[in-house]
Amino acid sequence: MATMKSIRVPAYGGPEKLRYEEMPSPQPASGQVLVRVHAASVNPFDFKLASGAFSKFIPMTLPYTPGSDFSGVVEATGEAVYGNCPVGAYAELVSAPSGSIAPKPTKLSHIEAASVPVAGQTARQGLFDHGRLERGQTVLIHAAAGGVGSFAVQLAHWKGARVLATASASNADYLRSLGADIVIDYKATPFESVAKDIDLVFDLVGGQTQARSFAVLKPGGRLVATSQPPPQDQAAQHKITATMMEMQASTQNLKQLANLLDAGVIRAVVSRTFPLAEAATAWRQMLGGHTRGKTVLEVA
Repeated sequence: MATMKSIRVPAYGGPEKLRYEEMPSPQPASGQVLVRVHAASVNPFDFKLASGAFSKFIPMTLPYTPGSDFSGVVEATGEAVYGNCPVGAYAELVSAPSGSIAPKPTKLSHIEAASVPVAGQTARQGLFDHGRLERGQTVLIHAAAGGVGSFAVQLAHWKGARVLATASASNADYLRSLGADIVIDYKATPFESVAKDIDLVFDLVGGQTQARSFAVLKPGGRLVATSQPPPQDQAAQHKITATMMEMQASTQNLKQLANLLDAGVIRAVVSRTFPLAEAATAWRQMLGGHTRGKTVLEVA
């Protein structure tokens, strides 16, 4: 039986639970493609799922292989692709749904390409499909220096929107380089004192940040959340539309992002890379503080 190296989650918990071990290679089912993984990126969802926080809603059969984003080569054809899958990307091989992969951006390395699928598609769908952001409108993006936020700032700027971004002061120059018009240091300045009459709030934080965001939206404005469902009574009180989104993987979305990446309109930002065997270290680094852009595991 063919085997491969992978990261395994044998029991719910933190980074200390991760194991780097040999396991049988996957056999793609109908509608799937077997990809030899060159790089896989780390998403907050990976360690939230492994913690057991979502076990009531997404019960996992343990052990399992974590990871959604990847870039690699189709075993049968040798085509370089990138995309995402529900789980399984932290491995030398992954069986991925054919509808969630696309040709890899030609100007990006596998490490760069692996950082794009989940974060890039979440940003694109949040801003345009759910948020209906248009040229000339104003968007406020919370946690703008993270993986999704970095793509959201660039895509909103490309669309021709005015971009306000919340982040720490150390990320101000970085976000301005991505296209942010105003960067608000959330540690020093209440964003409500700067953000007024906003058309769209893209909330990647939840909690009090979300609750305070209703007041900065103009009547008829929109709030799109990724981490916590917004209360509909508050939305009605402020006469705005508030939705919780879930990214839907799409070959077409990935092709559109690849075109923008290859044209240099947007760029992938990878702050740190780790060998696959050091996935636990990568998780600890991300859990220990804010990460600019993405963290990626180098597999091959």
